[in-house]
Amino acid sequence: MGDSEKRGGGGVEYRAAGDDYFARRGLRRYAGVWSLWALGVGAVISGDFFGWNFGLGVGGFGGLAIATGIVALMYLGICYSIAEMSPALPHTGGAYSFGRTAMGPWGGFITGLAENVEYILTPAVIVVGIGGYMGAVFDSMFGVEIPAPIWWLVFYVMFVGLNIVGVEATFKFSVFITILALAILLVFWIGAIPHFSWDMALNIEPGPGNSRFLPFGWGGVGQALPFAIWFYLAIEQLPLAAEESRDPKRDMPKAMLWGIITLIAASALTLFLNAGIAPGSAEVGQSDEPLLLAFETIFGSNVGASLLALVAVAGLVASFHTIIYAYGRNIYSLSRSGYFPKWLSVTLPNRKTPYAALIAGAVVGYCVALLIEFGEGWLGADAPVGAALLNMAVFGAVIAYVMQMIAFVRLRSRFPAIERPYVSPLGNAGAIAAAVIAFATLCFLFLNADYRAGIYGCAAWFAAGLIYFAVKGRKGLVYSPEEDFAMKHSPRADA
Repeated sequence: MGDSEKRGGGGVEYRAAGDDYFARRGLRRYAGVWSLWALGVGAVISGDFFGWNFGLGVGGFGGLAIATGIVALMYLGICYSIAEMSPALPHTGGAYSFGRTAMGPWGGFITGLAENVEYILTPAVIVVGIGGYMGAVFDSMFGVEIPAPIWWLVFYVMFVGLNIVGVEATFKFSVFITILALAILLVFWIGAIPHFSWDMALNIEPGPGNSRFLPFGWGGVGQALPFAIWFYLAIEQLPLAAEESRDPKRDMPKAMLWGIITLIAASALTLFLNAGIAPGSAEVGQSDEPLLLAFETIFGSNVGASLLALVAVAGLVASFHTIIYAYGRNIYSLSRSGYFPKWLSVTLPNRKTPYAALIAGAVVGYCVALLIEFGEGWLGADAPVGAALLNMAVFGAVIAYVMQMIAFVRLRSRFPAIERPYVSPLGNAGAIAAAVIAFATLCFLFLNADYRAGIYGCAAWFAAGLIYFAVKGRKGLVYSPEEDFAMKHSPRADA
């Protein structure tokens, strides 16, 4: 690290880094358009296997269906906006890079920190679902009960290890596991059609004055929004692969838009068919393994269904694996730029993977899951661990969405001359609509008392990050690709 410093806008200070600094933080280009598509779809596909169903318990079938439609519109606005920004700013920082260029160092850090909360907690949500499926399968097939935290640890070790092995292994496995997960869902969709019944979809007893379609009234639509987001959450991680993509300017928009089309179709089929077959919405809405219930209806409660459920874990593994990749690159980029401790961005010399970031994110996510599992009295007794973690992850996500949509509008206004290989047909209107829906979801997160303590915990995490940056991080920023781009293109020399 060199000794030269420069004070930037927002009270930040930069330190020049030598070639050795970046040589120890190198990445390797590998991904093409289908690898990127698999990374985006794979990151989300677990939402069709677990998590979305808790929305039935707060909104009923109709409430969750309406919420899913609203959220799909939000993600269309987000994906079109990111499809424009990512090839224009093709850096591993992704959301942080957009925020940094559009809003300065503080705006970049807030955006990156929000995404950090989202991506560290999302694998924790998914691994809880994996534990539920694996526990049910082993109990059914072998009569063996293995505590859920053991399953969590096993899967964290396996897939953090796979991500450390190398980017080639990461992307090849992503393509394989994503296609397998979609194939499993296809088997479910086809098998569920003959069993679909509106009576099953609408079997939640309505409250006074409400209908079976909206058993919790219109307020249930708002409370179902965080769970509807689970059908799509993390598709926006694709820009984190920009420096490992062979041609991000060409491939990133294609992968992003094909990905969201895939996910919208999958969410509609899963919501209708999983809620609409026995045992119905009331039980599906409380289950840690909703697809296993569906397979038992289709194939019978036997070993065959258990084996299919074991295969269904592939859907959860697809997202678990790919979002471990995402938090690794998020931590790596913020660390490489000096926002986080710089040792977190060091990569393995031969494999070029950010091993320190990958391990650190896993430790934090696992500890948060354990805290909720065993922290009696912190959450309500009826609050499932997975649902609590889901709301916490969504808290970070919607803040990141609002910041990215603000960045989109500001980039168009402040930097009209930047090369844009792709231009969003929805323009500012699509970004503003997405930001409004994301902000409304943030507000609704505080209405469910069962999960409010977890949201406050995330807010404390967020506050601690801001304090760290104010006290230490802002004084040692580095001219990384994200920072260098922002400084060179800013209308103000000190931005």
